Amino acid sequence: MSTVDSNNASNPVRILMVEDDVAFSRVVRAILQLYRQRTFIITWKESVESALVEIEQNQEIDLILTDYYFPTSNGLEFCLQLDQMGRSIPIIFLTGARDFKLAVEAMKLGVEDYLLKEDLDQAYLPRTILSILDRVHVRKHKLAVEKRLAMAENRAQAIRELVVTVCHEFNNPLAAIKISFDLLQRQTMEIVAPEMMRSFENRFNTIDSEIKHLRDLNFEKIDFHEDKTSDSKETL
Repeated sequence: MSTVDSNNASNPVRILMVEDDVAFSRVVRAILQLYRQRTFIITWKESVESALVEIEQNQEIDLILTDYYFPTSNGLEFCLQLDQMGRSIPIIFLTGARDFKLAVEAMKLGVEDYLLKEDLDQAYLPRTILSILDRVHVRKHKLAVEKRLAMAENRAQAIRELVVTVCHEFNNPLAAIKISFDLLQRQTMEIVAPEMMRSFENRFNTIDSEIKHLRDLNFEKIDFHEDKTSDSKETL
């Protein structure tokens, strides 16, 4: 059995409630409907099995409210199955039992909160839901920033290694050319035109200087965080 409640809110919170107690599900529905600061759209499922089907088909679930005890399953098994599906949805356990060990196990599985049914009231439940959603949003933003920073650092490290390789590949040939040029200068001063020798020396020194500049480049001052691809395409 499934029902959906909604009203005209611009940014509603979509809740999947998993509860085999019909009367309690109506209590939760009433509590959330009475909260005026935010709209809650509630999809109710009576079993873990039907909830998993809903989760597989519905990509817009913001949060799951679930009982812990079910006739054929429990909340921890539900969390494990959800994880196997690759879905990351905040979960709140609603239970009538004061079980500290259960609460600890739930938190280990990433459950956001563990609420006693008897403690729910008109303000506490919706505010808890909104607080959790804000916390999850901040956490996801932080992870996204850390991921971008890690990607930027990996890009910088790859460029550093490439620069080291390029400089190394140039060093030996340049050293050999330098030695050969010095020998040529000493042995053919009167045969080879001085202008040609100076031109060659200037070009050689330019290449050598650029390689040294590349080798000594300060990567700390380079911003690897911005993607310049789109700008480059527009310039071209």
